[in-house]
Amino acid sequence: MRTDPEVRPTTEPRVLRYGLIAVAVAFLSLFVVMPLIAVFAQALEKGWSVYWAAITEPDALAAIRLTLVATGIAVPLNLVFGLAAAWAIARFQFRGKNVLITLIDLPFAVSPVIAGLIYVLIFGAQGWFGPWLDRHDFKIIFAVPGIVLATVFVTFPFVARELIPLMQAQGTEEEEAALVLGAGGWQIFRRVTLPNIKWSLLYGVILCAARAMGEFGAVSVVSGHIRGETNTMPLHVEILYNEYNFAAAFAVASLLALVALVTLGAKRLLERKVRQDYAEAAATVGLEG
Repeated sequence: MRTDPEVRPTTEPRVLRYGLIAVAVAFLSLFVVMPLIAVFAQALEKGWSVYWAAITEPDALAAIRLTLVATGIAVPLNLVFGLAAAWAIARFQFRGKNVLITLIDLPFAVSPVIAGLIYVLIFGAQGWFGPWLDRHDFKIIFAVPGIVLATVFVTFPFVARELIPLMQAQGTEEEEAALVLGAGGWQIFRRVTLPNIKWSLLYGVILCAARAMGEFGAVSVVSGHIRGETNTMPLHVEILYNEYNFAAAFAVASLLALVALVTLGAKRLLERKVRQDYAEAAATVGLEG
């Protein structure tokens, strides 16, 4: 079929295009940019000395440490789970595979508050294992273990969800070739699988870490809000704000906002690498086809 070179493809009017762009920019400015600016402006309103005092006072430092501890435990656990789940789903056919995929998505569908309440039901003083834990003088709820469990629950889909579609797109041809050449399981993973998924893996880890540091709902339920002991950074911000200590609240909140901005920057840099991985996988499939 001949295409007339004089006929150009139809496009939306320029006014509509620029109008939609203006609406998007205005929306982002109102609901994203301005709140971020307000956080930093309020945090620094009374000067650097007040800001520094707010983020270095003992309760704030305890909240920062607990946030880093919970994140430092949750992210490696989710890294191992994400790799194992993605490998199993992408490489094998087994009974219950669809159930596993559904369970991975469960934290996206369940409110974090409900997740916290579930842990209270299981490990609380009146829960299923509460009396046994009490007899052995081991606390999960209103203690660090409960905070870690809640953080792990709300963040475990991120690594797996980044790896599963990429590993499915890449297929198993390179790994099978390495196996034929005599490579062992660990060699195949280290020299073939891991290099092929490293950018998506890092992408998932960054998203997981950012989500872990900012989690509020589930952690709020299981923490008990014990100041200086079980308050993470988001919970510490809430307490300061409820006490009308706005300068300190916004100072700690600015640290979380800074984490969010760094995450967005890293996410943007990694997106190109992840797209390249998908393009290479698609090209490989196309050549084989």
